[in-house]
Amino acid sequence: MTSDNSLSVVILAAGEGTRMKSKAAKVLFPICGRPMVDYVLDAAMGLEPDRIVVVVGHKGEEVIESIRNTWLPRNPRAAEPGVLEFAWQREQKGTGHAVLCAKESLQASRGLVLVLYGDTPLITADLLRAFRDFHVKSETSLSLISFTPEDMGAYGRVVRDERGGVERIVEARDLTPAEAGIREANAGIYLAETKLMFDLLAEVGCDNAKGEYYLTDIIHIARKRGLEVAAYVAGDAQAVQGVNDRYALSLAEETVRKAILRRLCLDGVTVRDPSSTYVDFDVEVGLDTVIEPQTYLRGATRIGAGCVIGPGTEIINSTVGDGSRVWFSVVEESHIGKNVQIGPYSHIRPNATLEEGVLVGNFAEVKNTVLGRGTKAHHHCYLGDATIGAGVNIGAGTVTVNYDGVRKHRTVIEDGAFIGCNANLIAPVTIGKEAYIAAGSTITDDVPPLSLAIARERQVVKEGWVAQRRQKGR
Repeated sequence: MTSDNSLSVVILAAGEGTRMKSKAAKVLFPICGRPMVDYVLDAAMGLEPDRIVVVVGHKGEEVIESIRNTWLPRNPRAAEPGVLEFAWQREQKGTGHAVLCAKESLQASRGLVLVLYGDTPLITADLLRAFRDFHVKSETSLSLISFTPEDMGAYGRVVRDERGGVERIVEARDLTPAEAGIREANAGIYLAETKLMFDLLAEVGCDNAKGEYYLTDIIHIARKRGLEVAAYVAGDAQAVQGVNDRYALSLAEETVRKAILRRLCLDGVTVRDPSSTYVDFDVEVGLDTVIEPQTYLRGATRIGAGCVIGPGTEIINSTVGDGSRVWFSVVEESHIGKNVQIGPYSHIRPNATLEEGVLVGNFAEVKNTVLGRGTKAHHHCYLGDATIGAGVNIGAGTVTVNYDGVRKHRTVIEDGAFIGCNANLIAPVTIGKEAYIAAGSTITDDVPPLSLAIARERQVVKEGWVAQRRQKGR
């Protein structure tokens, strides 16, 4: 054991993840809106390590870009020189070889090194701290984490000696009848002095069916040297299980989602039906808000206090002000003010701003548009590329005709205007303050303030026409 209290962490994120059956990098599969590797990085940072080395390989450029763009901004200490590094495993030669790829980055390290996997998103800093404490107190040379899964599957089994130390790891395919009943599995997470780890790895060979260097071989090598190997049994089996296929991914996401909803409930949010409510990791929800069933809050969404969201609603990367209600509707990348009502069955598309007290009723679509304070668009309208002032009434069937087949044009409706039903506003056009647009009008020119615009055919009534038609038809 070393007296150096420093810690380095190696995270293996180079594998192809063939059982995911995807061209994407396995560790970038999202769980509640975040790449799974971000959760592992969070747990590692919870130990306040001196250095984290992420070993990348398959789709390595994408993995590095994702970590730098999504995880690093949340962790300013990791942005300090030398704290976060990347090492390449150019050829897939096994887990032992992957750890060796981090050796150059850890040349100056003299403390402990912890080896983690980028596909264990349920790992926690608390568990890893307990593991480190166990390793230090037991004064062992090499420690690993073991667990008892419900399905032993293909996990390697931990064989202990008469003193309780780890004697060896037996792969599932190599179990003898006497070993078949072992219920302790190897999680593949290791902790040792940095120099010892790489000394052991230097002796690992590749004389096996796959021609790979297996990390598990360091246990046998350590025992041959007369070193003690200990196993820390994780109380939560889920926390150390890897995501090896998409079903396991769905189970991991369910666990994270439940934790997010529990946190929201304990913070004063009502979640009517957790089984049908999906909230991403970065979502914030204010006090006394009610989330109804079949609701999806995604990305960096911020919901204020005292809102009612749902049922049947999806809100993506948007803000919703205090006291607002959104039901049976979709809101994307928009800002919703206080005491706004949206729905049912409306679509607020990107870059929309609905100011305080706005009402958007059923079957309405709003895109790249500002609706001023207290404006009402009760139903069946399309408002795109428009600037609409305060206190405007938008009649049913109103359309801002914004596209000429080549370019988009903007409609401006000033404060207090009244737009009658089934009006077509052909952009670019401005409707002046408190102007009226007669129902059924197609407006092609600007309308001055306090004016009435009528743009429709004069009604013609032909009395007796039906009777005449019927007479001719005989």
